[in-house]
Amino acid sequence: MEHEAYIRLGAFLGVFAFMATWELVAPRRALTTSKSKRWFCNLAILALNPVAVRLTFPVLPVGLAWIAQERGWGLLNQVMLPTWAEIIIGLLLLDFIIYLQHVFFHAIPVLWRLHMVHHADLDLDVTSGLRFHPLEIILSMGIKLVVVGALGPAPAAVLVFETVLNATAMFSHSNVAVPLAVDEWLRLLVVTPDMHRVHHSVILKETNSNFGFNVPWWDRLLGTYRDQPLKGHADMVIGLARFRDSKLLGLGRLIKLPFLKKDG
Repeated sequence: MEHEAYIRLGAFLGVFAFMATWELVAPRRALTTSKSKRWFCNLAILALNPVAVRLTFPVLPVGLAWIAQERGWGLLNQVMLPTWAEIIIGLLLLDFIIYLQHVFFHAIPVLWRLHMVHHADLDLDVTSGLRFHPLEIILSMGIKLVVVGALGPAPAAVLVFETVLNATAMFSHSNVAVPLAVDEWLRLLVVTPDMHRVHHSVILKETNSNFGFNVPWWDRLLGTYRDQPLKGHADMVIGLARFRDSKLLGLGRLIKLPFLKKDG
């Protein structure tokens, strides 16, 4: 666990490079806005978020999981389970909480103000999965810390979850063409780009669907699953109906966006 930072950074760089290359070789959709401008904004926001988290929290989820394990905090530390079972249960519980958190960020207006920075992207690609307002990242981290403290999952489960969550966010937002036959069975196990793209439609009933990050099961079980966009993937409109001018979606405007009254 002392190599957590290297494990997560290595996985991030590997997945990012792989998905970015795949997008160049086999894109799913033609981009509608400047890729260079979008990448600058999205990666700049990504760079701000670790700084915001480190300045806010003295301990992060993997570290808290170690503390919880040593001190017997949390539900899972009160029962004797095989290591493999503890890891699987921890992964599923953490993923379900992230699903619920995503639903709440759509349903509660003050949280939506933060989350709409993510949805205001006019195209989807690998960087879209990294574009979240720093305050949303801080709130999300606070929720994860509370959950880790309450559940007491194994540190290995938390490390795997954090690493996989980052990877699947890049995968599910990427602009890659997955053969339809492959997508049909793959989305039974993981959230695919075609499945998650529906969530970024300007059509509200599509925006409020397919909330899952890692696995599609919560959407299917709880009635928020939508198979395909109404207008098809090639013709669907990405983003939010109120934000269609890319010139007004620069880095400074994105950071201020949740606080601009007229843009709620």
